[in-house]
Amino acid sequence: MGSKSVTLNPEATGVTLGIQSDTAFHEETKRLQGRDLCSVADLTVGQMAAIMELAHAVKSHPEDFRHSLDARQMVMFFEKASLRTRLTFEAAINTLGGNAIFVDQTQSPLGERESLPDMAHNIERWMSLIVLRTYSHETITEMAACSKVPVINALSDLEHPCQAIADFMTIEERFGSAEGIHFAYVGDGNNVCHSLMLAAAQLGAHCYVATPRGFAPKLEIIHKAIEISEQTGGTITLLNDPIKAVTGADAVYTDVCTSMGFEHEAARRAPIFKPYQVNEELMSHAQPHAIFMHCLPAHRNAEVTDAVLDGPQSVVFDQAENRLHAQKAILLTLLGGAKRIPNSRERGRRRA
Repeated sequence: MGSKSVTLNPEATGVTLGIQSDTAFHEETKRLQGRDLCSVADLTVGQMAAIMELAHAVKSHPEDFRHSLDARQMVMFFEKASLRTRLTFEAAINTLGGNAIFVDQTQSPLGERESLPDMAHNIERWMSLIVLRTYSHETITEMAACSKVPVINALSDLEHPCQAIADFMTIEERFGSAEGIHFAYVGDGNNVCHSLMLAAAQLGAHCYVATPRGFAPKLEIIHKAIEISEQTGGTITLLNDPIKAVTGADAVYTDVCTSMGFEHEAARRAPIFKPYQVNEELMSHAQPHAIFMHCLPAHRNAEVTDAVLDGPQSVVFDQAENRLHAQKAILLTLLGGAKRIPNSRERGRRRA
């Protein structure tokens, strides 16, 4: 199935709040209360729509949610360095009335000093929610299995769900909806790519992924994304040719060629990924209104040139900003603070 034509109108008023009805929104958010977010696939199509709606509402009217999570405690255990993830999670819960506690695990992997089940059974007595940024996805799923409080994946070797939700929030701001857009991802079939594929599928986008041979996304993610796409009318297309993936695209996305934990492969990967660099020539194959996206941090003039990263099509800092709003929505749903969107429908449409 080909992607439908999407035209970006700079005078457009943006996203309309409201997925189906107040009842549908409340039912979906109620089902998420107390749940974990280890993977984008943990969400149903309706739950993803509800989180997206809430994220737009929180961004438009933050004052309506200022005390929604009063006295809630969130602990963050990070094995990997972070700028956007740490600051946006801390700012998110603080501005919702709760509190964040950060534990630096960069020198001591989780489970090394104390078993994950023992940690979980301690933490659940004190905290309302656990945020983990780890090397191994199994660390996150084991903690979630053992803990009575929600666990959020803030990045693992398999997925980066919070990033993908913020990214598609950004797409909705630009195009009104992600349904039917041509979304192209070029580069390594890594954790970010996995979550983007799943989010694109849930929102009915046509997702084209171009990777070098041997660097494709994991089969389990491909199969799950295709399964979801069959429900939503989206499509998943895997390619090795970056030009084919980008031709006609509404959004072009790339990430670093060497993710954290794979630094020892950087020299080997560099020549393999050189043809996948997003530069002005590659962007010229996309739609004139196409946006460029990157999760950051970027290796300038490696996977993307300065001309594209700093150019007029780039929305990378909009994506970074939306991490805050998307994560507020996630916290609100998992902690039961999303009981209503005050006056959202009366306020009508927002400017993008």
